[in-house]
Amino acid sequence: MLQQSLFPPPSLTVSEITRYLRELFESDEILREVWIQGEISNLSRPASGHIYFVLKDQNAALKCVIWKQTASRMPLTLQNGMAIEVHGAIGIYERDGQYQLYADAIRLTGEGALYQEFLRLKASLEAEGLFAPERKVPLPEIPTKIGIVTSKTGAALQDILNTLKRRFPLVEVVLAPCAVQGEEAPPQIINAIQGLNQEPGMELILVARGGGSLEDLWAFNDERVVRAIADSSVPIITGIGHETDFTLADFAADVRAATPTAAAELAVPDRAELREQISAIGLQLAAAWRQRYNEERSALQDLSRRLALASPAWEVRNDRQRLDELQGRLIRTVLHELKILRGNTLNLSRRLAALSPEAVLQRGYAIVRTTEGKLVYSVQQVHRDDLLDIRVSDGIILSKVEADSDSQVNGGKSND
Repeated sequence: MLQQSLFPPPSLTVSEITRYLRELFESDEILREVWIQGEISNLSRPASGHIYFVLKDQNAALKCVIWKQTASRMPLTLQNGMAIEVHGAIGIYERDGQYQLYADAIRLTGEGALYQEFLRLKASLEAEGLFAPERKVPLPEIPTKIGIVTSKTGAALQDILNTLKRRFPLVEVVLAPCAVQGEEAPPQIINAIQGLNQEPGMELILVARGGGSLEDLWAFNDERVVRAIADSSVPIITGIGHETDFTLADFAADVRAATPTAAAELAVPDRAELREQISAIGLQLAAAWRQRYNEERSALQDLSRRLALASPAWEVRNDRQRLDELQGRLIRTVLHELKILRGNTLNLSRRLAALSPEAVLQRGYAIVRTTEGKLVYSVQQVHRDDLLDIRVSDGIILSKVEADSDSQVNGGKSND
């Protein structure tokens, strides 16, 4: 029989104890981050978009909830009887007083071991330097030839081809088909990569496949494939799975794209954007040319002005002008002197003319000569019967002396 205490503890309501248990669950570090494996049963997808199912094993069952927003991001399509591993937090659904798992990630059973192998191999290759940034090769800006490593029947190929055709239809595409899943995939992927490396003019390689589970994508975590990608002399873009999927091939590639379509978008430029860039560059070149032309023309004009100022042509023109001025002064001086000389010459001519025999004759004087041409300037020079030439202003008078000077007879007979 229970002994009653004088001060019994207060009783709790169902809601209070349920809330208390919920807080305990939420504060427990293990229950907040836990992976639980089991088999799906009682799968339900109501119109709300949430997913409800029971995860069970041989001895127990656990209700699970996936909210709509989380469910839309999950790559797996859940089915009853599927063996899975679920990650989430354990909580209490207060209305029913039941604990359940609020899931945020799901993977197929066995992926846990694969993931551990993924981490081990990643650490090993990373330590080897296979993922080092300095190993990355820059992508060509405008490739003319691209190789594609993927399944020829997969949707990824069509996505890539459609994107390349839409963005840059001039690029040449070479397909190296291969398996992308299963045991035969790694050697085929390696052969495809190595074959494209031998292709003349190959500028870029796309390695791609669609989404899937970790096990589906495991071929791209194969160490041989990773090394083939790292050893490629041609730049490689990987587009494997969805945005949340990462493989070791992504780390070894020169560029990782979230999806095959994104890989194609990274591989080639958009022709519309190229047109705009070319147009912008053309405008920039024209503006730069005009600016350079104006600068060079201004510089040339400045040099021409400086050359003109420094040129001896200015001195020559100045000297030519001075020469013209001196020549004019010389001509004026010469003309003035000539005028003076002309005046002096006229005066002298007049004086000479006044003193010339002709002028004397004009004044009534005569020049007397003997027939021998001797001037007669004295009567003592002539005798009777001498013939004389008497020159007057308008002719010569031939005279004969009839008396000498002693008889003081002057006369004669003119012969004109």
